[in-house]
Amino acid sequence: MLYTCGHKIPDSDSIVSAIAMAYLQNALGTEAKACRQGELNPESKYILDKFNLEAPELKTSFAGCDIFLTDYNNYTEAPDDLKEANIIGIVDHHKLGGLMTSAPLDCWIRAVGCTNTIVKEMFDYYEIAIPKDIAGAMMCAILSDTVIFKSPTCTKIDTKIAKELAKIAGIEDFKAVGLEMFKVKSAVDGVPVRELVKRDFKNFDMAGNKVGIGQLEVVDLSIFDNIKDDLIADIKALKEEDGYDTVLLILTDIMAMGSQILVATSSKEIVEKAWDIKVENDQFWLKGCLSRKKQVIPFLEPAYTK
Repeated sequence: MLYTCGHKIPDSDSIVSAIAMAYLQNALGTEAKACRQGELNPESKYILDKFNLEAPELKTSFAGCDIFLTDYNNYTEAPDDLKEANIIGIVDHHKLGGLMTSAPLDCWIRAVGCTNTIVKEMFDYYEIAIPKDIAGAMMCAILSDTVIFKSPTCTKIDTKIAKELAKIAGIEDFKAVGLEMFKVKSAVDGVPVRELVKRDFKNFDMAGNKVGIGQLEVVDLSIFDNIKDDLIADIKALKEEDGYDTVLLILTDIMAMGSQILVATSSKEIVEKAWDIKVENDQFWLKGCLSRKKQVIPFLEPAYTK
């Protein structure tokens, strides 16, 4: 059995790419099953419900198993026992993360806005038709990762393939679907603060310093007005509990095209140097910032080494 599985704290790209990759591998003659390492977020639940897809099986141990990684290629986001698993392949759109394998593998890594864009290219390469339900979910994953084509990570390839997937799925106004999806993503009422902080959270090693960066993408930042102080208090608590040097929570307004970044850090001068800004009241505004991958990490990581 081959397991297809995305990263820890899975987002929609991670969930859907695992489902699509499992379907592709089965179509190619390899028995495969989609898995996930964590709970579904509201957006992913919305996508699966909309297209009547079953959630991947929850699985956190892969020792002795064959695994195809989707949407990551580093040990930080991998199962804890990945070194005891047999990595068959990787499909991803992130920078290389230092994985080592004992045998050659099928590797599809491209600088595009979404892993599902690459998975669609794999379907095309192998001349395998994509079912309507999976095509619709893949389209949504691309809209999510590219912030409905607004993110600087978005490429012409992402836009082209999203339109192709929409056609397969029989969806005419795919941008309306994307906006509906982000409204679901914006629902924070009644959600525990720690759950919001960890909803889309990734860990990084920056020059030997443990850094955690979460992101919440919404259609209007005013939804955080009554809980912003609680979010700041929680990232400060998380920093102390788990030994982080810095924890950032990126509150992204996809309509205003910018992010309010909440900060808990032992290295305030490094955070300020990264963007040549001042952190006031444990936060700062970053105009035009929509992408953690392109507009946060590439600025913060070098600041730790200078």
